[in-house]
Amino acid sequence: MSLRADLQWLARWIPEGSHVLDLGCGNGDLLAHLQTHQGCTGYGVELDDDRVAEGISRGLNIIQANIDESLARFSGLRFDVVILSQALQATHRTEAVVRDLAQLGDRVVVSLPNFGHYSHILSLLRGHMPVNARLPYAWHNTPNLHFATLADFEQLLADLGMQTLHRAYLRETDDGDAVPVHLAPALRATLALYAYRRPSA
Repeated sequence: MSLRADLQWLARWIPEGSHVLDLGCGNGDLLAHLQTHQGCTGYGVELDDDRVAEGISRGLNIIQANIDESLARFSGLRFDVVILSQALQATHRTEAVVRDLAQLGDRVVVSLPNFGHYSHILSLLRGHMPVNARLPYAWHNTPNLHFATLADFEQLLADLGMQTLHRAYLRETDDGDAVPVHLAPALRATLALYAYRRPSA
């Protein structure tokens, strides 16, 4: 099993033996990796029928649910890490989701596409919404409801009083890898990863 590039980075931020909740987990690739290689336990949440069935067939604990509506069912549980990979932009109650994730876990690890990437800006200057390998949908059929830049998301974390623990800015390559971006990440990073938590009392 080969993990998607951003999931490989996310896995590095998950301590061994963690109890995790992986929201928008797809077919469970990350969850399976964490269980096999890092001794983690936990659950996945996914909406797509086929992906849920595939994950369950692999022996993973995956629940079929919408992220916006599923967080309440976990309110009595506590996780070491809550994961949300490239799904935040498709949530309806995005601010509430960002806040509620920190109620469920000691830390939250999120990855999200950077809609401020220079290629998107060029598309807008040409009069069109961006469509590319990373954002393959047209404006009228995209599942993405909210378009945020890196500064937008970091401002949201600050507005909610969250403590940012780690951040990484990545550029996805044509061969499926991802490399760190240190110079002008707001324009050059295609993807960002954040680890955050509620502020300590």
